[in-house]
Amino acid sequence: MRTVELPGMTLAIRRRAADRDGLEPALMVHGLGGSSRNWSALMELISGDVECEALDLPGFGASPPPDDGDYSVYGHTRAVIRCLESSGRGPVHLMGNSHGGAVVTRVAALRPDLVRTLTLVAPALPEVLVQRTALPTALLGAPGMTRLLPRVMDGLPPEQRARNVLGLCYGDPARITPEEFSAAVAELERRQMLPYFWDSLTRTARGLVNAYTLGGQHSLWRQAERVLAPTLLVYGGRDRLVSPRMARRASRAFGQSRLLVLPEAGHVAMMEFPELVGRGFRELLAA
Repeated sequence: MRTVELPGMTLAIRRRAADRDGLEPALMVHGLGGSSRNWSALMELISGDVECEALDLPGFGASPPPDDGDYSVYGHTRAVIRCLESSGRGPVHLMGNSHGGAVVTRVAALRPDLVRTLTLVAPALPEVLVQRTALPTALLGAPGMTRLLPRVMDGLPPEQRARNVLGLCYGDPARITPEEFSAAVAELERRQMLPYFWDSLTRTARGLVNAYTLGGQHSLWRQAERVLAPTLLVYGGRDRLVSPRMARRASRAFGQSRLLVLPEAGHVAMMEFPELVGRGFRELLAA
């Protein structure tokens, strides 16, 4: 893990050493409440295909909050663009999960020069009929949640909180290994001690909800139509946060797209089924 000082922000970046020299670069962006650790399994599997890095968005993982307090989708998009510009690694194979999928969609639309291919795992793009199981996550951005949530969650032990989060994200919670569960508990305990934890979480959720309401050229779906890069879309049949029904619309919106639906996967297919996501990515590279 290394940190990069950029105008208005400091970003923590996790790197997986490539198996050989000369591989093309990849950059991965996590979802709401996640971190660069979410990509560890996939990074290990594709390190023979690309040179992998994953960043912690401002206010998440090991990255401190942005100086301007901007947690909007555009604010996070700016962070990814600045990271790519400063590294000189672009164009990269850009990947995003959930909220990170919305962010990298904007990056690919606004800066096609920085993106070689795009891989979206359960991208958080606007839905007309939101699943009931996704409503609590959407409500994270409601006014007053920054003060309310610490009081509500204070009585729950870290193990129960981690079990609730993982159970929501995994299609089959039985696939969570003891090592993954222990790491999730430790990370949750660490992050909830940070003074900005609830603020960054709720304001990012609010920024995503606000992005859903934008129309015209600023609409996330309109941005998707502007993406020029070959795109891999990964959806889970058991996703409780992003409906797999959106897969068909997404495949129409992204011009050069390949669709991979994993019936047993939940919201974080790259953690549950990294071998299948890795295979899909290699097929994208080969095509």
